[in-house]
Amino acid sequence: MQLVMTILKPQVIVRSAIPQDRQKLANLIHFEVYVHRHLDWRGPLDWIIYPPYLVYEQRNNLLAALACPPDPPMVAWIRLFAVAENIPVERAWQSMWYEALEELRQFNEAKWVAALALWPWFAELLQKQDFNEDTRVVMLQWEGEVKLAEANPSDLTIRPMNLADIGEVHAVDELAFAPIWQNSRPSLELAYRQALIATVAEAQGRLVGYQISTATPMGGHLARLAVAPNFQGLGIGYTLIRDLLEQFRRRGARKVTVNTQKNNLASLSLYKRTGFQPTGEEYPVYLYPLDQ
Repeated sequence: MQLVMTILKPQVIVRSAIPQDRQKLANLIHFEVYVHRHLDWRGPLDWIIYPPYLVYEQRNNLLAALACPPDPPMVAWIRLFAVAENIPVERAWQSMWYEALEELRQFNEAKWVAALALWPWFAELLQKQDFNEDTRVVMLQWEGEVKLAEANPSDLTIRPMNLADIGEVHAVDELAFAPIWQNSRPSLELAYRQALIATVAEAQGRLVGYQISTATPMGGHLARLAVAPNFQGLGIGYTLIRDLLEQFRRRGARKVTVNTQKNNLASLSLYKRTGFQPTGEEYPVYLYPLDQ
């Protein structure tokens, strides 16, 4: 009598993340090699309750995760993609990606999935999945003294931002940026709470611009700068940056960094005029339209 042995593959489950996955997700993020984390005001564990946030599980071992909740509503940035070293990256991606797409298409306002590729392996994966490069994010850096002439825009006041300003800050943000680069109001409130220096510009009795900057080991990072379109070209952005650099200088900052899109020529010109120089670092931004 011949015995036939059947070897069954361990069952793989793709499911939504739950708060109880937090420690396993933390281990995956901190100890594995293939980890993409979006540059964000929230950490990847803070998105667990916001769908789609999927995990790839085998024998109760969490081996991969993919999170891309829409925020703001029109765009779903890939906030996290992490894979354990003992499974192929593409297998983990394919197992979760199509389920994430199905969830995203249930959000009526969501139009794109977007990803900032900080690692070559992630860029290659996105290209294989028919993501298209939209632009690149370029890094710039300021060092040294503040030697900027005063712009003196008429009827302009620069003052510290406060929590009550967030509604008007959000309104400026929506006007100043294309949809994929906008921040939701909750994100802006979180940015304000994490800021080292946050200021607003007021003219003609209204808030017309703002900046939010954070601390870094060498000084600071200008994380967000916006001026309402009707008030651009009047020196308001220049004045906000000049004031910010002077505040950082008084704090002893040696370097201040900023990043912007490579095709945002107006921003690049402004940053270079205020003393920022390209570092040579740039990273591709990929888009995937949800109607395809």
